[in-house]
Amino acid sequence: MAGPLAQFEVHSIGPELSLAGFNVPFNNSALWMVIAVVVATGLMIAATARQAVIPGRLQSLAEVLHGFVANMVRENAGQEGMKYFPFVFSLFIFVLFGNLLGMIPFSFTFTSHIIVTFGLAATVFVAVTVIALMRHGLHFFSFFLPHGTPWWMAVIVVPIEILSYFARPVSLSIRLFANMMAGHTMLKVFGGFAVSLGIIGGLAPLALIVALTGFEILVALLQAYVFSILTCLYLKDAIELH
Repeated sequence: MAGPLAQFEVHSIGPELSLAGFNVPFNNSALWMVIAVVVATGLMIAATARQAVIPGRLQSLAEVLHGFVANMVRENAGQEGMKYFPFVFSLFIFVLFGNLLGMIPFSFTFTSHIIVTFGLAATVFVAVTVIALMRHGLHFFSFFLPHGTPWWMAVIVVPIEILSYFARPVSLSIRLFANMMAGHTMLKVFGGFAVSLGIIGGLAPLALIVALTGFEILVALLQAYVFSILTCLYLKDAIELH
């Protein structure tokens, strides 16, 4: 039986592609990213195709997701932040579907890899920084010296604020990847334990696995929410420099 960490191994699929002189392999992680995008896009297109006055199940789901993210952006980034709603919504849907598709047996959870989550977090970090620079110019750097701070404390406060700012993509990426990896590893460990005990002895661990699976689905939803709401808070900082 494969170990609990075998589910996170990346394997190349098909021939390697050549891009600017570099060999770029297409792997199972990239495959499930494509699947997540296709499924999410297909769901949204199917849900909004009819736009009925009395919505069906798919349309209701799409409207709930849209309203949920819209309220999140409005409450945490302000009305001015609504212009960045498509960006936050896309992030939320991508992370959400990546987490949920990973719950399917024999699938691959690409959000359990730090390189993927750091790529998403770095995208948020760069986007927020560019927005802040475009809106405030050089005044953006006043963000690292909070208003009212005595001048003699600048030598201490400024390095701390800079370090805290650049730690954002690290904490944002580690939070998502660690939660998804830990949950899937725990499910695999208990699954192997249930199998080793046989049909009768494995009933208790099996019941626990069912409960943990429900908990892991909740974690998948929660982590997509946390990733998105932190993005909104970073956008608010970029807009208001608070």
